[in-house]
Amino acid sequence: MTTSTHLLARRRFLPLFATQFLNAFNDNLYKNAMVLFVVYSVYNSEEAEAQFSAIASGVFILPFFILSALSGQLADMRDKAKIIRAVKMAEIFIMIVGAAGLLLAWQGILVEAFAIPLMMLGLFAMGVHSTFFGPIKYSILPQHLNKGEVLAGTGLVEAGTYIAIIAGTILAGWIEVEVAAAGVILTALLGYLVSREVPPAPPLIEPEPIDRHILRASIRLIRDTMHQREVFYAILAISFFWTIGAVLFIQFPPLAKNVLMADKQVASLFLVTFSVGVAIGSISINALLKGRVSARYAPFSVLFMGACVVLFYFVCRAWQAEIDTDALFTVSEFLSQRLAPLVLAALVLIAIGGGMFVVPLYAFLTTKVEPSAASRAVAANNIVNSGAMVIGSVLAGMLGSAGIPLAEQLLLSAAMCIVSAWLGWMLYRAESDAAALASELQIRQ
Repeated sequence: MTTSTHLLARRRFLPLFATQFLNAFNDNLYKNAMVLFVVYSVYNSEEAEAQFSAIASGVFILPFFILSALSGQLADMRDKAKIIRAVKMAEIFIMIVGAAGLLLAWQGILVEAFAIPLMMLGLFAMGVHSTFFGPIKYSILPQHLNKGEVLAGTGLVEAGTYIAIIAGTILAGWIEVEVAAAGVILTALLGYLVSREVPPAPPLIEPEPIDRHILRASIRLIRDTMHQREVFYAILAISFFWTIGAVLFIQFPPLAKNVLMADKQVASLFLVTFSVGVAIGSISINALLKGRVSARYAPFSVLFMGACVVLFYFVCRAWQAEIDTDALFTVSEFLSQRLAPLVLAALVLIAIGGGMFVVPLYAFLTTKVEPSAASRAVAANNIVNSGAMVIGSVLAGMLGSAGIPLAEQLLLSAAMCIVSAWLGWMLYRAESDAAALASELQIRQ
């Protein structure tokens, strides 16, 4: 394999990797502890649970849509390492607010009137935090890594992110909510300490005035970034992919509870299984491409993902026909069911296809633009992504309100994979055209 695991022994990569790992871990420990507690302990309605999951996703995503232009400008005009340390310091105070909401909910104090809004405030603030951290975690890589190491570094960051998601999701499902409240604060403290070891990453251009007009800055950022065909199609493909992802993740907790009759530990197991698959896909695509940034396998990867979503739908239908109980399965009870291996296999395969699709596309954003504009390219991507994911969250909420069964909603996600495959194909065509043009110019010279 070409994955440069030796990077994990280098100070130019390891502190950033560890900071992102802890960030993803804390995000998922907090979000899943909150969502699983509310879905399993507060509401007792499939529609209410789906709507809460959709609202929580929208609350977390909204800051990316509003503030990404500002975060991209700051990341390219200021030292990225200093910004990382500032946002990690802010995370400590954000998690104190979120933990207070979790503790109030645990005690049953004003759960719907105050505790849930307080948890949502913490979730929104974590979205703001991630908005300012997001452009840096990818755009800093070309500054600290050699050109041939960028795809490997991106793959390691993605794989590490999903391993962190696994750890955070496992804990959220298995520990008590009051323990989770203490855990998110301690993780935020550790994240700040680790972030202090990230090497300096000064701006590569002379600092310019920051445009604080959110709408104007966002429009200009998207226009300036997406004029290049490869970046344009990469952003569209990533955005549509995450629209699918938003729909799937919103459906997941209520689907696990109401269709697969799984308790919150089993729901946690499902999310872990999905995360393992994405990590496998992230590493595998780097091995297939041998370190080269290319969308060659993108169309096949997302079509494979869509086919596996259809498989998961049929498995869910078969599960409903075979299982006749109102009780929720524990992990051991679930694993003893005849169709359990098929459920887990379908989830792993969906995630592998998704990981193989999206990792090279993120690498496009940092290698096909000038290094001095890499953060703004990632920020432009975040604006379009978050807009698409908000649409996905609204769509998922509307499907639930319309009374469409959760299992049937999976088919929409599968159909959307066809559009993602087309966008992946257009990106590969743009990549091939750019390579042919570069070759022709080289011959003429």
